[in-house]
Amino acid sequence: MDRLRRLIGGGDRPATPEGPPPAPSTIDAEEREHELDLLRSEQERLDELAQRQLRYADYAWEPPRQGGDRRADDGDDPGT
Repeated sequence: MDRLRRLIGGGDRPATPEGPPPAPSTIDAEEREHELDLLRSEQERLDELAQRQLRYADYAWEPPRQGGDRRADDGDDPGT
């Protein structure tokens, strides 16, 4: 959120930070920490059943499609 405020120029801080720009490794670490915080909050929000459903969604069995592209009225004359 602070990055957005700095980009937009809102908040109490000046739009351009004083001093040298942060190192890319520092920015990567901050982003990683933010993503971990989001994952933790998501895990706290969901109950056990919802977590299991999300975890195994890729392995869910889906029945084969039945039928095809052809429909019952294909080939029939619309004037009859």
